[in-house]
Amino acid sequence: MPASRVGQANLVVVANRLPIMRVDDETGNSKWVTSPGGLVAALMPAMADFDGVAWLGWTGEQTEYTPDAFDHEGIRLIPVPLTDDERELHYDGMSNGTLWPLYHGKIEPPEFHRHWFEGYRRVNRRFAEAAAAAAAPGALVWVHDYQLQLVPGMLRALRPDLRIGYFLHIPFPSLELYCQLPWRNELTLGMLGADLLGFQAPSDAANFHQLARALGLATRFGPSALEFQDRPVQVRAFPIGIDYHRYEQAATDHDILDRARSLRAQLGQPQIVMLGVDRLDYTKGIDVRLRAFKELLAEDRLHPSQVSMIQIAEPSRDKVEAYVSLRERVERLVGEINGDFGRVGYPVVHYIHRTQSFQELLAMYRAADVMLVTPFRDGMNLVAKEYVASRLEESGVLVLSEFAGAAHQLKEALLVNPFDIDGVKSAIVAAATMSPEEARRRMRSMRRSVARHDAVGWAASFLEALRS
Repeated sequence: MPASRVGQANLVVVANRLPIMRVDDETGNSKWVTSPGGLVAALMPAMADFDGVAWLGWTGEQTEYTPDAFDHEGIRLIPVPLTDDERELHYDGMSNGTLWPLYHGKIEPPEFHRHWFEGYRRVNRRFAEAAAAAAAPGALVWVHDYQLQLVPGMLRALRPDLRIGYFLHIPFPSLELYCQLPWRNELTLGMLGADLLGFQAPSDAANFHQLARALGLATRFGPSALEFQDRPVQVRAFPIGIDYHRYEQAATDHDILDRARSLRAQLGQPQIVMLGVDRLDYTKGIDVRLRAFKELLAEDRLHPSQVSMIQIAEPSRDKVEAYVSLRERVERLVGEINGDFGRVGYPVVHYIHRTQSFQELLAMYRAADVMLVTPFRDGMNLVAKEYVASRLEESGVLVLSEFAGAAHQLKEALLVNPFDIDGVKSAIVAAATMSPEEARRRMRSMRRSVARHDAVGWAASFLEALRS
């Protein structure tokens, strides 16, 4: 790496997206504001410990113009340009048409296209080159998620002086699933370029540990490390958390509490309000919980005059066929439930297919007696933790898939197998009929866990492990 290309950042974050979004102000002029995402909230406090921080990523805008690097809230933002064709190959294609379904257990069949992978490789190299140019000698570089799986290896070839960390935010699959990838060796070597590999759950870390050895690419260097090219690669679980205090404080806001009371009144003051908050994604199990709810109403185990469900399904990848099909199934189920069990002015399921503001989401958490989180597979699922953080009175019941990463920490939730619809039904009934004393005992324990393992602690622990 020529000296003229070595940057000044002592910490470089590499993610698919920059932590900003463009909004219009009161005068109609556009400006950049910090995105509300959990990764941003987690990293901002940790970044304060570093002298010189850069964040690389795509702006998210569909435009031929890519701005030069600029400063935002004390961080150097370095936009990485992507053409429409590159975004289609790298993001829509390889990332979300191949890796996403495969890593989530083939709920939908993944597709394997050579031109997708070529686009993926090309974009990963651009990110690696940008990181190499931004990093100071001996800097820490933290690469995030499945869209950039090749970056650690490419970056190490360019800058062997760097300390490189990689964190996968989604599940890592079993050996049998992963080995279906035609590019399994290249993708694995990309990850092995890191000094520290982080995963959401111990089972994900164990899957990678087994894979690298089974492919003959690395050897065992202890229970949580591999040896690769005469150096150790740490392989560990770092379960991500939320900004606990933000949710806890917002839950006391008078406007949010008034909105929660208003929501229950609009629903007709049912005895029980059930809530689901998800992206409209086939991994989330939305259709399973709706089928379970419908059967419980038909069997008279739940009565439509006593229970209401709110289902938020935020738009996601609306042009992908699998997502279009899922939306049709979900909306058909909602229509069937309301047609069979609703009354004039009082549908049983309130379905909302749009993004919610933070305040509206908190009001729903405060209004809900039962939170339904039933993904078929999920790296963590922060919605479950957000609901727990909002329950100041230690009321409410969480029904949680045992295949969500959050299940490793929230063991006092009612854990369910989302592939077992009878088991989901039994858990929903148990949640609806749970005594206040038992609900309080469970929620108190979960709140302690969420508070103890928050987002700031997650980021700090990863960076400390990478630094050491």
